[in-house]
Amino acid sequence: MKRRGLLLALPIASLAACGSVLPDRPYIETKRFPLLAPRPVSAPRRAAGNRVLLVRLLRAAPGLETRGLRSIRPDGTESVDFYAEWTAPPAEVAEEALRRWLSASGLFGGVVAPGSRARNDFVMECELTALVADPPRREARAGLSAILMRENGGETRLLTQLAVTGTAPLPAPAADGTLPPEVLAAGMNAAFAAALGALENGIAGYIR
Repeated sequence: MKRRGLLLALPIASLAACGSVLPDRPYIETKRFPLLAPRPVSAPRRAAGNRVLLVRLLRAAPGLETRGLRSIRPDGTESVDFYAEWTAPPAEVAEEALRRWLSASGLFGGVVAPGSRARNDFVMECELTALVADPPRREARAGLSAILMRENGGETRLLTQLAVTGTAPLPAPAADGTLPPEVLAAGMNAAFAAALGALENGIAGYIR
């Protein structure tokens, strides 16, 4: 019994010893940012009647599944900040921003998600291909690829396939080549808004 008690006491003593030598690490609060991509007030609103667009689940290209803000280091490698992130995985928040943007465009009478009981005239499948800040180049970039299809009488016809990119300027980085996460997130929001504008312009001629 004495030996058993000694053995049980050893891990506790070891933990106590470790606690005495491990340095205290400061708590770092995680910052979270929405991906809103607000539509400019000056953007034209088009007219397209009561046509309904179904936007299927927006996919994420490899490497864009994580929430952390992505940026380019001065050496050209990519960094993911785990203490500054989007409020949800990028593809999820990008999908909602896409629906809001196209709803406000006037191209469609309604923009719906899978599961809606509304009868749709068009179907769009999208993939988020880029969402990154590049301080060395002083720009943020966002990319989307999309397929637009027309549905009529149970038949689906491909109308167009697009790959669009949006950019937005960033201020000059600090001496270490970095920028605050608030600046990076704002730049990527603006770049994504530019990509959505390019996507809208690309599909406008097919909405009849």
